[in-house]
Formats: sequence, structure tokens, C-alpha cells
Amino acid sequence: MNAYNKRYQVIEMYGLLALDVVVITISYLLAYCLRFMHISESFWTADSVFRQMLLVSYSICLIYNVLADGYRHFFQRGYFQELIYNVKYNVVMFMLASACVYVFRLEDNFSRLMLGYFVCINAFLNYFAKIGFKQFMVKVFKKSKNSDKILVVTQESEIAKVLEHLEKDSSWSYEIIGIALTDAERVGEKVGDYTIIAGPDEIIEVSMQLPLDVVFINCPTVDNSKMQLLVQSFLAMGTICHYCKEEFVFDGVQERHGNFANFMVTTYTISVFDYRKRLIKKIMDIFGGIVGCIITIIMYPFVALAIKLESPGPVIFKQTRIGKSGRRFTMYKFRSMYVNAEEKKKELEKENEVDGLMFKMENDPRITKVGAFLRKTSIDEMPQFFNILKGEMSLVGTRPPTEDEFEQYNIYYRRRLSTTPGLTGLWQVSGRSAIKDFEHVVKLDLEYIDNWSLAGDIKILIQTIGVVLRGSGSH
Repeated sequence: MNAYNKRYQVIEMYGLLALDVVVITISYLLAYCLRFMHISESFWTADSVFRQMLLVSYSICLIYNVLADGYRHFFQRGYFQELIYNVKYNVVMFMLASACVYVFRLEDNFSRLMLGYFVCINAFLNYFAKIGFKQFMVKVFKKSKNSDKILVVTQESEIAKVLEHLEKDSSWSYEIIGIALTDAERVGEKVGDYTIIAGPDEIIEVSMQLPLDVVFINCPTVDNSKMQLLVQSFLAMGTICHYCKEEFVFDGVQERHGNFANFMVTTYTISVFDYRKRLIKKIMDIFGGIVGCIITIIMYPFVALAIKLESPGPVIFKQTRIGKSGRRFTMYKFRSMYVNAEEKKKELEKENEVDGLMFKMENDPRITKVGAFLRKTSIDEMPQFFNILKGEMSLVGTRPPTEDEFEQYNIYYRRRLSTTPGLTGLWQVSGRSAIKDFEHVVKLDLEYIDNWSLAGDIKILIQTIGVVLRGSGSH
């Protein structure tokens, strides 16, 4: 895994630490039951030596894995290597825990036999829990929407070498979505488990329509000026680039050196976000999503009744939208239009009041009377809290485009997708109904991306509350 993305290092470390804590707790309870045949009251008392030893075991686990750097290399270890590491870890656990028993003179109150049971059970459970965790991350998480989607750009002569490195990497944090060749037309061919999806003249064009977070480029003999133009194009899309050759100098672009799949790379990106602040933003999204979902569930019967009384059809309107880095997801809203609204949209295209790719008209005949009220009060947006809870949207972000819009995007527009779309954003608090130019929407979204901060998100949330209470900014 490349050294540039610390987000995955944090997930790896804290995920494994949490797993160790859970396994130690279960092992300790099982050892206690095996020794005493039940959980007695003495285990739960405030001064219980058993619970004190449980805390000692947590501490030994943390110290050992930090000193041995065991979490960092977890996904590179094979089954046998994991077994050896696990045995060493539990031997040290037994020795240090035994030492604590004697140093603090706990031998009269703590069963040494129970400690032996604990270490044996912990060794067994820990090994299989770690193998299970590794299998889940590599086979399930890697294929999910949450992993980084990576395009490999290389030469025909380098394919075998690149794939060999990628297979040895055993990373869970990214999924290869295809290969693009800079010197051969072999589109559609399979190379191992991967498909060649682009040739020399169509790399950017094809990439525009992909769910794409990162590009890995290894083209050692391709003309440097061509590669510089290619990297610039990907950066303009908001895509991170790992490049295996010479360094380029771009104005306003961050660059770092690191390792990706055992290749030394220079990583280029337009925006660098503090992963700790991003973690806080994620926690805000989860909390806000939970609260919003509860409110939505409470409101649902009343809104559903009003919608159904005026027009037949589903209460929830579902539409495919484009999320972060081109990922497609189903966005939810309370239905505010008649059921044939999408078909009628084509007939109304000439009435579009927005210059560019969006569609909007002030007196849209497709909107029901109840729908007009839902839109004015922004109640129609409430089901999107479920999208937030699923991680497809954020409380604050950019506007999620429709598939029709996305298919017409150029490189400049594509950079809007370099962050998670939001329930609200600068486009919302700037009076979205008053905006009549799509370029203005793009400008606001890119301004949000380039100047992102937690304080800015909180400010937008407060401004959004004011917009909703005034019933402005939407029709």
C-alpha cells in the first residue's frame, strides 16, 4: 500500500487493535468459565483481580504490536507467517502476564491455570479471527464501493512486470478496474484477471466514465512530454496519480514520494486532506445520518399519506446519481413529481432555464402541489439521510450529477466528483434556484473542494438551516 494514503493505515491499525481487544475479552471470559464453570460475582466487582488482569492483557497486546510493528505488515504475512507471529505474541503475553502476577503478588487471588487456558484459547481464536479479517478485507472490502478504484496505465512490454508486482502487493485497499496501454491497441483482451479497456488515443476519454480514484502509471520508455500531458489531464479530473518515472513540476499540485505495489513512485494530487479531519467529518456524517434517518422515519407516514392522496405511485423516488470518483448509487427522495416525470422531461427540454448540463424550470408542470410544498421546505430531501448513512453521500459536499449530465462531462467538470457529494453545499446556500448557469454550479463545487475545512462544513450546515427555515433557495 502506498505511503501517501494514511487513511488506510489508520483503518488497518485500529481495525486490528479492536479485533485483538474483542478476542482477548472473549478468550478471557471463556478461560474463566472453563476454570470456574461459571461467571461469578467476583469477576464483576470493582476491585476484581480478574478484570485487572484483563486490562493488563490489553496493555501487553498494544505494546507488543506497536514495538513489533505487527499491524503494519499484517496483510503481507502469509498463513504460516501469521501463525508464527501469533505464537510469539501469545508466548510473550503469557510471560509478561505471569510476571505481573508475581510482581504484584496476585498469585493467591489469580488462577495460574486460568492464565494458561486464556493464552491457549487466545492463540486459537486470534489466529482464525485474523485470517477471517484478512479474507474479508481482501475478498469483500476490496470489491466494495469503499476501496480505491485504480486504473493501471502502462506499456505492452511492462504488463507482466506490473501485474507481478500488483499480485505480490496483496493490498485490500484498492481494486484494479482495468489496464490502459500507451503503445498498443488491444482493447477487450484479458491479461490475467484484468481487461485492457483503453488504447493510446482513448485513455482520458474512457477514464472519464469510470469510477476512478487513482491512476498508476508505469511507462518507462514513453516520451516524457506525452506522459506529462497525460498526468496533467488526470490531475484536472481530480484523480490521484502514482507515477514511476521522472518528476514533473505542476503549479498548485502536491507531490510526495512513496511506494506503491513495490514500485517507487511520485504521487501527484491537487488537494491533500488531513485524514484526521476527514475522520471527524465521517463521524459527523454518521451521527447526522442517524438523527436524520430517525426524523425521516417519524415523518414518513404523514408525508406518504399526503403524496398518495394527490397522485398514485411510489412514495420514495429513486434515481441513479454519480458519487465520489464516478461511483454510481441510488439516491432517495420523497416523490415530488408525477410518476411520468422522467418521460415528460424530454418534452420540456426547450423550457430549460439553466445554461449547460442541468435542467430546471420555475413552473415545472411535473411537480405536484404536495411536491411543491415538500421542495419549498426541503422535506423531499430527507430520505437522502439514508444515503449518508450508507456512505454514498455526506452532510456537506458537491451536487451529485445525474447519469445524463455525467455522460457529457469534460475533464474540468469531472473534478467535481473528487469528493463525496452532499445533502447540502455551497450551491445550496448560494440560492440554488437563482443559479441559471451550470458553470456557476461547477465553480461553487470546485471552490468547496479547493477550500475544504471542518469549520467551512459547519458554517454551510448552519446557513442551510437558515435557508430551509426561510423556505428559500428551492422550487
